[in-house]
Amino acid sequence: MKIFELTADDFSAAKKFVRSGAAGHMVVRAMALILRHKGLTRAEAADSLDITPRTVTNICSNYDELGFDRSLVDDPRPGQPPVFDNKVKAKIVAMVCSDPPDGFDRWTLVLIREECISREMVDSISKEQIRIILQEHDLKPWQQKMWCIPDITEEYINRMEAILDLYDTPDTPSTPLVCIDEKPVVLFEDKRAPILMDEGSPKKVDYEYIRNGSCNVFFAVEPFQGKYYVKPTESRNGAEFATFLAEIANKYKTAKTINLVMDNLSTHTANSLVKTFGEKKGTAIWNRFTVYLTPKHGSWLNQAEIAIGMYSRQCLGKARIANIENLKKK
Repeated sequence: MKIFELTADDFSAAKKFVRSGAAGHMVVRAMALILRHKGLTRAEAADSLDITPRTVTNICSNYDELGFDRSLVDDPRPGQPPVFDNKVKAKIVAMVCSDPPDGFDRWTLVLIREECISREMVDSISKEQIRIILQEHDLKPWQQKMWCIPDITEEYINRMEAILDLYDTPDTPSTPLVCIDEKPVVLFEDKRAPILMDEGSPKKVDYEYIRNGSCNVFFAVEPFQGKYYVKPTESRNGAEFATFLAEIANKYKTAKTINLVMDNLSTHTANSLVKTFGEKKGTAIWNRFTVYLTPKHGSWLNQAEIAIGMYSRQCLGKARIANIENLKKK
């Protein structure tokens, strides 16, 4: 029977690796090499490390064929390609965000699978695949508190697919993609100064506060380039929107057209620009954009929604912001 041996350099490297505190499974493999080098049988090495003799054989075979470094790691796996494209996922999400069929109080994984197949969205799909799709979109249809879509109309599907096609087509300097949205922010001021956090004691904030009205924050995201632009404003009227859009247009002076994704708010129209800048200039600014409106209750299709979520959690949090100056600093 062939005697297993490490080279002197590899034996030294294996002992050094065990002492390095690396990932557990890699240390186990290095120990298997050391024990076999010291003369232990496969079964003895396996028993010492609580693994199977077959695993010990594989580790040693990888060492003989591929060398020390490769014997410590798994072979690279190509991974299974996505089974469902973005359009199919979007249709499933849209269905789950609507009311369940008559006779059902809420969506379940089994019901979603049955409806996906009966509506011919897919030929087959597992509950695990559905779970992953819902997790990707942060959806929990078994909970009652959720955003519902009354009806998935032809207009809804057309708008959704147009935006998904846009996301599937990389932008260029001449055709940048920009997503915009806005968030109202209520301004609160502490009525009494908070007691700062001390060792063993959290920060204490009085439950009483002074309300100082509200303001607005515009967001613009260029998802393909990782660009992010935020602008607090006193209000969210048509003039503020027009000014914000003009600033975006000015950032892409050489673009042939700016693909713009936004929701169908009443101020998000060419009329807001015409009223603010006049017929000629307002129309010229509006024509710089190719507008893609998200469907009703389809704000999840807007990448700027992600920016708003990050802003709300990481920047605003639960802090009280007394005025727009403080908001701008944040």
